[in-house]
Amino acid sequence: MEWLVAIAIGVMTSCGVYLVLRARTFPLVLGLTLISYAVNVFLFVMGRLQIGEAAIISVETTKYTDPLPQALVLTAIVIAFGMTAFLIVLALKARSELGNDHVDGMSYVAEEQEKKTAGGQSK
Repeated sequence: MEWLVAIAIGVMTSCGVYLVLRARTFPLVLGLTLISYAVNVFLFVMGRLQIGEAAIISVETTKYTDPLPQALVLTAIVIAFGMTAFLIVLALKARSELGNDHVDGMSYVAEEQEKKTAGGQSK
């Protein structure tokens, strides 16, 4: 089971990094979301999930689950939601001002046209 969770975390992280390295804002937002999901699963797995055990320490319980990873994941979810909302608003603002969603502010078509005009002027 540990291998399955480790592979899932690795796949989510690698897909997130691939999407972050794309040159568009929407894949960037999706990539950061995937990376945050991978971090949340990693934090949750760190706590060694115990099924059927009490979450509150009392005199009667001999074994209990650790509530710290659950609190960390809850905090990470809230932070990731806030950062995702901020990134979406930032991407929408950049799209409205620049006219495209390329992270450099230029589209590939405009870049190719600049190269052609610069090449035509030098001849």
